[in-house]
Amino acid sequence: MEWLTNPEVWVALLTLTLLEVVLGVDNVIFISILASKLPKEEQDRARVLGLSLAALTRILFLLSIAWIMALKKPLFTLLDLEVTGKDLVLMAGGLFLIYKAVKEIHEKLEGEPGHAGKRVAPSFASVIAQVLLLDIVFSIDSVITAVGLTRFVPVMVAAILLSVGIMLLASKGIYAFVNHHPTVKMLALSFLLLIGFTLVAEGTGVHIPKGYIYFAMGFAVFVEWLNLRAGLRGRPVKLHEPYEEEG
Repeated sequence: MEWLTNPEVWVALLTLTLLEVVLGVDNVIFISILASKLPKEEQDRARVLGLSLAALTRILFLLSIAWIMALKKPLFTLLDLEVTGKDLVLMAGGLFLIYKAVKEIHEKLEGEPGHAGKRVAPSFASVIAQVLLLDIVFSIDSVITAVGLTRFVPVMVAAILLSVGIMLLASKGIYAFVNHHPTVKMLALSFLLLIGFTLVAEGTGVHIPKGYIYFAMGFAVFVEWLNLRAGLRGRPVKLHEPYEEEG
């Protein structure tokens, strides 16, 4: 247990926790949008379960780290590009995110008034399955990054649990805010498009520094915050909702 008194371990724990929180923002946005399609009484449960599954997925991947690192080995070559298991997972996840973001934008803005509201709400299981699918994609990248920062598995597990705890505390506020403001919801969907494109680019061997992505997202949020603070009046766009409450 001598590693507990090692300052480098605590620095790694703090760094990893912050990293997991930043990477987890993608998950919170995705879960917020998917959970909003459920009946009100199931939305909080979907949010909490989705984030809990994210923690469980990351921990399971840490315990099978040899398999995760094996995903970095080339499987085949396509047009002079060595394709690994990680590349395939990232491309599949990125395409799924792009598909979901475009589909959500279409459902929120297109169609006759009331058309989207008459659709049947997705099942709780289908929403959780989609969250779990994205958890797997984000977890692989997160675990590989974590392994590069420290070799102590307990530190990585502690960082995951701390970050998920922070996200659970913040997710309800983020969820309410995203779903209360139509422009913020569209902005969140555009973030999913950006993240999906980034994952596809990473999967095809084009590295895009994460700093650029998060700067663009942060600046967009700042501009929208200025718009909200300005108190611009006018009739807001009414987004179509896939669930229509009884009564």
